[in-house]
Amino acid sequence: MFRHDYSPSMAKPSTRHKSSLSAAWLFLTGAFVALLLVWSFSAFSSSSQRFDTLSESKSATDRKQGRCDMGAVNLQYDPPNETFYDDPRLSYTVGNKVENWNQKRKEWFKHHPSFAAGAAERIVMVTGSQPSPCKNPIGDHLLLRTFKNKVDYCRIHGYDIFYNSVLLHPKMNSYWAKIPIVKAGMLAHPEAEWIWWVDSDALVTDMEFKLPLHRYKNHNVVVHGWPGMIYENKSWTSLNAGVFLIRNCQWSMDFLETWANMGPISPDFSKWGPIQRSIFKDKLFPESDDQTALIYLLYKEKEKYYDNIYLEGEFDFESYWVGVLPTYDNMTEQYIEIDRRSPTLRRRHAEKVSEFYGAEREKYLKAAGNGRGSWRRPFITHFTGCQPCSGNHNPMYSGEACWKGMVKALNFADNQVLRKYGFVHPNLRDSSLVSPVPFDYPVPNEDGPWG
Repeated sequence: MFRHDYSPSMAKPSTRHKSSLSAAWLFLTGAFVALLLVWSFSAFSSSSQRFDTLSESKSATDRKQGRCDMGAVNLQYDPPNETFYDDPRLSYTVGNKVENWNQKRKEWFKHHPSFAAGAAERIVMVTGSQPSPCKNPIGDHLLLRTFKNKVDYCRIHGYDIFYNSVLLHPKMNSYWAKIPIVKAGMLAHPEAEWIWWVDSDALVTDMEFKLPLHRYKNHNVVVHGWPGMIYENKSWTSLNAGVFLIRNCQWSMDFLETWANMGPISPDFSKWGPIQRSIFKDKLFPESDDQTALIYLLYKEKEKYYDNIYLEGEFDFESYWVGVLPTYDNMTEQYIEIDRRSPTLRRRHAEKVSEFYGAEREKYLKAAGNGRGSWRRPFITHFTGCQPCSGNHNPMYSGEACWKGMVKALNFADNQVLRKYGFVHPNLRDSSLVSPVPFDYPVPNEDGPWG
């Protein structure tokens, strides 16, 4: 039956032989090519595996030696070499001095070289609140939102943040609690050049603004203040200690101990209040407080401290909320007008490149000036006199004014963040409402402009 499938012409011996040779040749050629391809893919796969193994080995070596890829810090490396952390005498608490801190930081960087790049501008924000729940019914909600506000700012600018909710020294409570936290922050973050304390009731209201660290290169503390009010007016409001930068160095370690010794840990604490009030007649609190203590040190020991403490008064390092809150709407309109004029600022962009757009906006803000009468956003709006957690407040204004004011400020700041995610609060008084941002440029709606 097999033979019946062939035609007479196919049965010719000469034709059949040639056809068989041709088919065999094609088969052998195809098999050879297939084997060649299989061998090539196998060799390539083996080579890739060897390359991957070598890459992994190199990465492991880099990690062991403290190097890192792409210029990033190495978070998976801590050598066995002894550092200050291995010294049992090291104490994080105030009242126990840290010696040779500059040298200890230098040694730490030597063992962690990946952190060296960018160290001069590395900042850790430190903030916090009381360990117990708030008495004010909306206090915890407001604290959560003020924390979110700080996290947003730090994320945009690449800063670390530490939120503390416990007393690190049982005697250092209330406004004195910040000093133990700041000291502990310095020890926990030797990689950071600056520790930035921000009160829980202080909100960042210009998310684009970046701290001008170059101005403070010869100083160790930066605080909002005015020399004339210290040395001429002798006022306890001549600076605000609720927001300050402090350099991570030995000078600052010593300064924190001196500052703390006017607080509750001092055996002379009861004496310091009357001494401060004898000089600063407008001081409200009878007992010694951190702000008046700082002013006292500047006033009494000017030669020792003045050159090391930068009194920032050229921009709103922190602004009193009562004065700036009514200006938000006009500021919003001015910023919207800038967006209308700038194709770059109208452009949508990733949050990670926000600093580029902040620098671009500065070109349009030169005419705004700074301080009173300026339509530039205040860098920080500080709700001094409002205590959102306890519910207490300065009798000059009502609690309702405080809480509604904080909501407006939070939404004003939140709009600057939400815009990068495609939304915005159309009304600063209502946190729950959001609207999509128009593609071309933002336009205020009938409920009022957004921040």
